[in-house]
Amino acid sequence: DFEKDLLEDLIPFVQSNYRVFTDRDHRALAGLSMGGSQTITIGPRHLDLFSRLAVFSASAGSDPQAALKGLEPKTANAQLKLFWLGIGTEDPGYTSAKKTDDYLTSVGIKHTFKTIPGAHTWIVWRRFLNEVAPQIFASVA
Repeated sequence: DFEKDLLEDLIPFVQSNYRVFTDRDHRALAGLSMGGSQTITIGPRHLDLFSRLAVFSASAGSDPQAALKGLEPKTANAQLKLFWLGIGTEDPGYTSAKKTDDYLTSVGIKHTFKTIPGAHTWIVWRRFLNEVAPQIFASVA
């Protein structure tokens, strides 16, 4: 169970072995492909831990309303400094990602949905990382 490992093992390990800020304002969760799916599954359920989410080439699945059912717009908008989703227009997951964007828009959750030409490939992710990394760390002191 990746979520359990992340929350109960990895984050505490990093905090106890490295000089890092331990508050949510200094913690982001980002991933691509399966890691992006884990980001959009885990991050919104743990806004007490994460203030920034970035999802590359992934979505909340074919039913984003069910997948994100506990995410309240007012809470999400107040707590998320960044909610960023990006996918290539030729990616097989594009339709599901667009459904996720449409759902977030329909309920009023602030987010960025970025598309570029390309498939489920490194070159797409590299461009997204180049764009979003400065946004993740821009307001971190």
